[in-house]
Amino acid sequence: MTGPLPPSSSPVPPDADARRAVVRDSLGVALATGTYGVSFGAVSVASGLSVAQTCVLSLVMFTGASQFALVGVVASGGAPLSAAATAWLLGTRNTLYGLRLGPLLGWRGRRRVLAAHLLIDESTAMSVTRPTTAQARLGFLVTGGGIFVLWNLFTLLGAVGGTVLGDPRTFGLDAAVGAAFLALLWPRLSDPLHRAVAVLAAGGALGLVPLTAAGVPVLAAGGVALLAGALAAVRGGAPTDGAAR
Repeated sequence: MTGPLPPSSSPVPPDADARRAVVRDSLGVALATGTYGVSFGAVSVASGLSVAQTCVLSLVMFTGASQFALVGVVASGGAPLSAAATAWLLGTRNTLYGLRLGPLLGWRGRRRVLAAHLLIDESTAMSVTRPTTAQARLGFLVTGGGIFVLWNLFTLLGAVGGTVLGDPRTFGLDAAVGAAFLALLWPRLSDPLHRAVAVLAAGGALGLVPLTAAGVPVLAAGGVALLAGALAAVRGGAPTDGAAR
């Protein structure tokens, strides 16, 4: 006859804890960024676009900086072709994200095509820092999908209530996306090389703001980071895989 069974204990697997942490962080970023869509909706309607046109932009384009660039050119009296070119120029940074995330996420076929629509700053930042493919995919989908839903919902609310909201800058909403992206970037500045690249990229972008069209400073900043990475790799000083993520 056997003795009494020991009390059952079912500790939470470390993988489950890690997944919950990814979901929690991703939802936090999605909430902070998605609600900023109310500002775009208000700005777009104030620039002369209809509520329907504003909502279609968020559904089809879904990259906030490019959307703001487009309506900004329209509001200043620019031609639609010029507005579209400016938005496209600013959106080309997503191509660089795709080059990094394609091998990391490992999706093929329709999944890869659908994932491309969620390829934005925040979904990239919340996936490249993960130690496994499963966590990278989870961070990408929860962040990108959450922002997509909230961004479009709040775009509609902002467009409908645009005349009531007035100028979004009055409420400081114009700084929300920049602040969220800085919060994502800050933990990455953990060594002198990353800090030096960040300072050079920010300095170059700020210097180009009064001289170039919207979108060019962002591309220039990305170019500084790419050049620094290439030089570090050539000289044998590239960061390790863990640091690179």
